[in-house]
Amino acid sequence: MKTFKSSSGPFVEQPYYTPNDVEAICSDELQKLGFYPSDPSPVRIDRFIEKPFDLQPTYEDLPNGLLGFTRFGAKGVEEIVITTALDEEGTRPAERRLRTTLAHEGGHGLLHAHLFVVGPRPDALFGDGLAKDAPKILCRDDGTPATDGGRKTKPPYRWWEFQANMAMGAVRVPGRGGNSLRPAP
Repeated sequence: MKTFKSSSGPFVEQPYYTPNDVEAICSDELQKLGFYPSDPSPVRIDRFIEKPFDLQPTYEDLPNGLLGFTRFGAKGVEEIVITTALDEEGTRPAERRLRTTLAHEGGHGLLHAHLFVVGPRPDALFGDGLAKDAPKILCRDDGTPATDGGRKTKPPYRWWEFQANMAMGAVRVPGRGGNSLRPAP
């Protein structure tokens, strides 16, 4: 991983991970925890969240469009909160979205905890009106272009979200994401 002076977002430095870096970080963590599948099979995302961060995801009613967030403290990840809407819907697509959101939040924990532990910490990566007493990364359902007076506008680029999405793919499909094919031990 390299770091650069950040030109966007609330951090002074921006970590730069190649797709192979993310694949290696996620594969190593899955292998260390004993969750790396020997045959193609689903990764137990809930256990993947519980073991390295020593917590269980919390489910809360969150504002519309907010899928989840990760709260950080001096020792790293303190809480992963997921909207109850995903858990309560009960459909197969909602279950996939729930697993994807958990993997995404786990990606923030793996790739971004150090940003909150070292140096000045932002309250949140964007305004949210939620618990201003703890730094967090919020994951919104707003990756599609918005409409501004009849014309479509591109959503803002958030490098931390892009990186968490890379980790989400590497956790859900380890070693098979096309970045590197690292065999399980």
